[in-house]
Amino acid sequence: MSILPVAPVSPTSPSQVAGLQGAAAVPGSGTAFASVASSVDSLQQAQATSSSLAVAAVTGDLQDVHTYTIAAAKAATQLELTAALRNQAVSAFQEIMRMTV
Repeated sequence: MSILPVAPVSPTSPSQVAGLQGAAAVPGSGTAFASVASSVDSLQQAQATSSSLAVAAVTGDLQDVHTYTIAAAKAATQLELTAALRNQAVSAFQEIMRMTV
């Protein structure tokens, strides 16, 4: 068994980080709030789609029940992720507030 050496990690600049997809935003750039707002809008849209498909399923207008099942699962997963992110943000805020100056 041989152990391969690990290459050093080169430093990155904020401009390199800002160009990454899905990466955390650079403080002060305003894109962090925009991505959170768009995620919440996406969640609301998924829940609305799920609700409208549920009504269509109950009234008998829905031809494919799988469409509703997938939409409901997607909305539930997005809601769970949003709640987990909110809980982590609250936990981080509480930890910061416990810090002494």
